[in-house]
Amino acid sequence: MLRFGRLLATLAGIIILATSATSAASLSGTHAWSSDPLTLRNGPGLAYDVTGEIAADLPIKVLRCEELWCAVDGPGGRGWTAKQFIVFGLTSTDWPGGVHPDYPQGGPGSVCFYQGANYAGGALCVGPGRVIHDLALLGLDNSFASVKVEGNVSAAVCRDRGFQSYCERIIASQPALDQYLRRALSSIRVY
Repeated sequence: MLRFGRLLATLAGIIILATSATSAASLSGTHAWSSDPLTLRNGPGLAYDVTGEIAADLPIKVLRCEELWCAVDGPGGRGWTAKQFIVFGLTSTDWPGGVHPDYPQGGPGSVCFYQGANYAGGALCVGPGRVIHDLALLGLDNSFASVKVEGNVSAAVCRDRGFQSYCERIIASQPALDQYLRRALSSIRVY
């Protein structure tokens, strides 16, 4: 069974590497930075062969992550690298390191996420204390384009489930979500 899992991981790595030879840097994926030089491998772990390197302090795209490893694409190639050397944010220095659970509780009020820009289309409205770890479980993953904040509330929103990857704190209504979050939200916590 373990060999079958390794075979699948190796095949996934080969597919990632094969597609990188025929395409430029990925247009999709989470915007991030290399905080240190990234050693690229053909699978998620030290047992996999090294396939390249991305220098420190360069913009990259994160294609997907596991617990400790992420598949990335950037100048220097495409492959798996240690998650600890990736900074998710608009620049290489402004990421605070995660969604902080100690924000003060708000209320009364609600935060409404809309599928269209300018608060149009279907909506999901939630109040303080609501935590959604994975919008895919509600059939709403990557579907919101604007957000309306009403009352004394705020929200922490992230691109990936479980409050990983690029996150922002939303304290005011936005008729169009930031380019890194528009149609890319996967987890929400309302305060």
